[in-house]
Amino acid sequence: MHTEEIRYSDGDLTCIGYLASPGKSEKPVPGVLICHAWGGRSPFECDKAEKFAGLGVAGFALDIYGEARQGSSPEENATLMQPFLDDRAALRQRLQAGLAALTQRPEVDSEKLIAVGYCFGGLCVLDLARSGADLKGVISYHGLFVPAEGIPNEKIRAKVLALHGHEDPMVPPEQVLAFEQEMTQSGADWQVHAYGNTYHAFTNPQANDPDMGVLYNADADRRSWETTLNFLKECFAL
Repeated sequence: MHTEEIRYSDGDLTCIGYLASPGKSEKPVPGVLICHAWGGRSPFECDKAEKFAGLGVAGFALDIYGEARQGSSPEENATLMQPFLDDRAALRQRLQAGLAALTQRPEVDSEKLIAVGYCFGGLCVLDLARSGADLKGVISYHGLFVPAEGIPNEKIRAKVLALHGHEDPMVPPEQVLAFEQEMTQSGADWQVHAYGNTYHAFTNPQANDPDMGVLYNADADRRSWETTLNFLKECFAL
């Protein structure tokens, strides 16, 4: 396995992504763009990149905040994330810069790409899909479903998979239904998998704040990964 930090730009801002690839290959391999949670690009996302590399695809953990900045508390995380929730057009631009950085890598097959995201990153990959990004698929893990206001969506080209904890207080059932209706009306190839008795951030072993509705769930983590593997096989014809 080969790993390295990749510097790329969005305007004057330098972003620092983390690439993990299988190593030497006779031909380019599929790529997975990984969008981080509200705390910034962290070891969690870098570990996911390496996990994907172990499957024979390149994993690229992008950097939405720039300079690999990370928050150290819920308050700092919210301060980093909120400007992008307020300006979803700027968020799309930042995401597209990360996608371009992955697409330009010579070891990556630019025609076989998906995006996965966790929490805030789940919202990010859904916004990429809504932007009409040339992706085979997107996977939102315990992501936020509310679409941007005032930004017209393009035709969704990616298959959409949303992995959701039914008890997630940040995404109540009415938002799940609204998302399903949005995806249906858009003509997207979509799936929503809801895990019972499961809260927000269920794939993160460090999530342990029931008062915030944030709690790791080993069964949902395992089941969502198995679903992810099936989705990869479908998107990449592995």
